Amino acid sequence: MSYTNFTLDIDADGIALVTWNMPDRSMNVFTEEVMRELNAIVDKVAGDAAIKGAVITSGKDTFSGGADITMLQKMLTTFAAEKGKDLEKATRALFENAGTMTGLFRKLETSGKPWVSAINGTCMGGAFEMSLACHGRVAADSDKVKMALPEVKIGIFPGAGGTQRVPRLTDQQQALQMLTSGQNLSPQKAKSMGLIHQIAEPAKLVETAKTMIRNGLKPVAPWDENGFKLPGGPVYSAAGANLWPPAIAILRRETYGNYPAAAAILKCVYEGLLVPFDTALRIEQRYFTEIMQTKEAPAMIRSLFVSLQELNKGARRPAGVPETRFKKIGILGAGFMGAGIAYVTAKAGIPVVLLDRDMESAEKGKAHSDGLISDQVKKGRAKPEDKDRLLSLITPTSDYADLAGCDLVVEAVFEDSAVKKSAIEQAEAALKSSAVFASNTSTIPITALAKNSARPKNFIGIHFFSPVDRMMLVEIILGKKTGDKALATAIDFVRAIKKTPIVVNDTRGFYVNRCVLRYMSEAYKMLIEGVPAPMIENAAKAAGMPVGPLALTDETAIDLAQKIMKQTIRDLGEKAVDPKQMALINTMVDDHGRFGRKNGKGFYDYPAKPAKKKLWPGLKEFYPQLKPEKVDYAELQQRLLVTIALEAARVMEEGIVTDPREADVGSILAFGFAPYTGGALSYIDGIGAGQFVKIAKGLQKKYGAEFKVPRLLLDMAEKGETFYQRFDPYAKGDVKQAA
Repeated sequence: MSYTNFTLDIDADGIALVTWNMPDRSMNVFTEEVMRELNAIVDKVAGDAAIKGAVITSGKDTFSGGADITMLQKMLTTFAAEKGKDLEKATRALFENAGTMTGLFRKLETSGKPWVSAINGTCMGGAFEMSLACHGRVAADSDKVKMALPEVKIGIFPGAGGTQRVPRLTDQQQALQMLTSGQNLSPQKAKSMGLIHQIAEPAKLVETAKTMIRNGLKPVAPWDENGFKLPGGPVYSAAGANLWPPAIAILRRETYGNYPAAAAILKCVYEGLLVPFDTALRIEQRYFTEIMQTKEAPAMIRSLFVSLQELNKGARRPAGVPETRFKKIGILGAGFMGAGIAYVTAKAGIPVVLLDRDMESAEKGKAHSDGLISDQVKKGRAKPEDKDRLLSLITPTSDYADLAGCDLVVEAVFEDSAVKKSAIEQAEAALKSSAVFASNTSTIPITALAKNSARPKNFIGIHFFSPVDRMMLVEIILGKKTGDKALATAIDFVRAIKKTPIVVNDTRGFYVNRCVLRYMSEAYKMLIEGVPAPMIENAAKAAGMPVGPLALTDETAIDLAQKIMKQTIRDLGEKAVDPKQMALINTMVDDHGRFGRKNGKGFYDYPAKPAKKKLWPGLKEFYPQLKPEKVDYAELQQRLLVTIALEAARVMEEGIVTDPREADVGSILAFGFAPYTGGALSYIDGIGAGQFVKIAKGLQKKYGAEFKVPRLLLDMAEKGETFYQRFDPYAKGDVKQAA
């Protein structure tokens, strides 16, 4: 029998080599066809007396990314369509589908022939669960080999035996840490945990795996042997009593109960370790079916996996424009932002010209990259030769003539229109006519800046977030005259440096800053109302935000907030900024000299390390404090999320963002909007437009105009629409259309 996704070769010793190599795919994944073929191969190996055992490996550089998530989406779509007709029947079908992979791996494990997984590269999710079902596991000794069960990051959990095999191979504490965090394991870490048996030189990987079979590898899993004992002891033991109560508390502290899949992992492990293995798999299957029915799972799968991948692959790139292969990129301004952009560009292997007003400033910018890569070397995440290669790609200069030959120039000079005008004119004088000029401005409209350009079609905004090396989102801003070539080049650049691009039309604050400013503004309003500052910060975290709004203001700088407010008043008039909020910020900056983290004092105090930051006690003196028991804590959480979501809806209404995938992914990657919701628009969709409008109107009555519902949402509520229906990103011809 021939297979589409596998080859089967049997050597002279009767050992089958099963090589997984899907055609037309850059990475192997489990699809329905792959599972059917693997099932047939397991039957072939088990039923052929001439075959002594099997080694499974990959024909690609990576082993496998796990299950094809679109297969899960299909299951969810079918369930959603059928549950209205017969909920019990639909749930049973979901349960049976959820057990397909579990059954296949258990069949392999109990086939009576030894199987060894030879892991040659990235091995994620279902692929690692399959490897754990094999009787032997060998990983190549390479930096490219990473093993993980990362499903919790997209709202589900390892549902093909992962929650049962891991805690039977390693101690429960390490198992819980791995399963609830989705952490990557190196071969060395995996071996120390007992999850793999051997590490081999890459060239000897398959031979090492075959040797395990030749040496008499038992075709029985440890938990199928009589007298099997759990590593670290049973659940009901002194060790278990020390682990489980704090584990539950830690999960609550880290997730605030917002992630059902993380809680389900603890339940699966705890309950599963009390019963025989096959019963444990059934428990896991039931919890997996339950999690698939939550609103968090489909929202997180869509935004954090499917949409993220589509955007990373250039979903918004204009069709028909040839891909740009960057030979040289210029960065204007070697300050913190410019130096960060130079670092990520050089890290991607692209030569960079880093220009500033004098050589000393330019050299200082290059030193920033030296510091970042040296830190990576110190932590073992990079090699000394990586450092040498990266630094050799950065050329500091003060001469605009050195920009000759650049395909793209990114301007990151001081936020001043006159300074930027000068930089644009001098750079364009040195650039070839086909080069694209991008501004990293965060406040000045791109259309206004493009008036200084001799070629506005090739002028675009590329807005990075700080710190550049860690923030994964980049906003690409279209001016009124920006052409397709400039957009395609910008997307190619963002993809080359391994960040996620979203395309935004030109407006004050673009998309992300508009939402962030709403978040901060609501916190200022709460302070003025007399809500104790710790309640504001804690409510934000309980709502799912990674950083409280006061801490976020400190990070971005309170004096910057002051400048933005003053500029807004100059541009839009006195009514554009709440005078009470302006007074609060002026008091912090002008009266108390509290600028934020940068000068060690803002809404928080920042003592010398290792002491941790703490809220400034002086905040209590600003306004009469409400008694905590008089404050509706759940409403605080709601206000912080609803104000952001409403701004995201306004941005869609105004046509600033046109694709809901970008609004959702952007809100999560840029400022961590409650990831369990799937993003700012998915948060509204999850509640339902009608119910969300009702909530917002209630908040408007109590707290004012910032909760006014845009007409778009009123219309969607009337029609019962979601954002993904109203702005369907997959409608014919829209998939790669520019904003």
